[in-house]
Amino acid sequence: MIAAIDPAALAQYLVDHPQFFEQHATLLGQVKLSSPLTGKTVSLQERQMEVMRDKYKALELQMADLIRLAQENAAIANKFHGWTQALLKAQHGADMPRALVDGLCSQFGVPQATLRLWNLAPGHSTEWYARDVSDDARLFANSLLAPYCGSNHDFEAVRWLDDAGSVASTVILPLRSGGTAFGLLILGSPDSQRFRADMATDFLMHIGETASAALAALRA
Repeated sequence: MIAAIDPAALAQYLVDHPQFFEQHATLLGQVKLSSPLTGKTVSLQERQMEVMRDKYKALELQMADLIRLAQENAAIANKFHGWTQALLKAQHGADMPRALVDGLCSQFGVPQATLRLWNLAPGHSTEWYARDVSDDARLFANSLLAPYCGSNHDFEAVRWLDDAGSVASTVILPLRSGGTAFGLLILGSPDSQRFRADMATDFLMHIGETASAALAALRA
């Protein structure tokens, strides 16, 4: 009577003795396996080729994703570069807020953008970017430790946009200097999927930091 072979022990034996199939090369063509792709019986060599093709296909998909992400990041970096150039071309400090929001709209294709600032130097209090800022808005700005990105929940800051009623998704960026918020930058879109809560915010943080540095000269 032939004793039952432990499959685990047999598998470990083959792992420990890689020369087994070199010594019994004919078995490679004789061992038959069921293919999960076709359901047909194939040789061990054919099954190994199927496994390798699956691995290569998975690697190709991963590489395609990496290439796509790299292209998207390069496109965003180019837009960011164009935006910062527009900021550098602003001739006067009072021109900076308009150059900043217009540059975001033109470079990034943002449908609407605006900002509000407070604690500004004398002479800015009547400008468009210093109006309609409530104490609640200032408290909200200080509470934002990261950009808000997602649905518009009738935020006061969103109502500063020209066509606030059409905004379905928004980005709200705190503008800070020395750790204290002195303004808010708002982006709005009628597309509910344009700004999503699950989006990466790395570039948004860079935009907020760059905008903060560009506008800090307007502060008191």
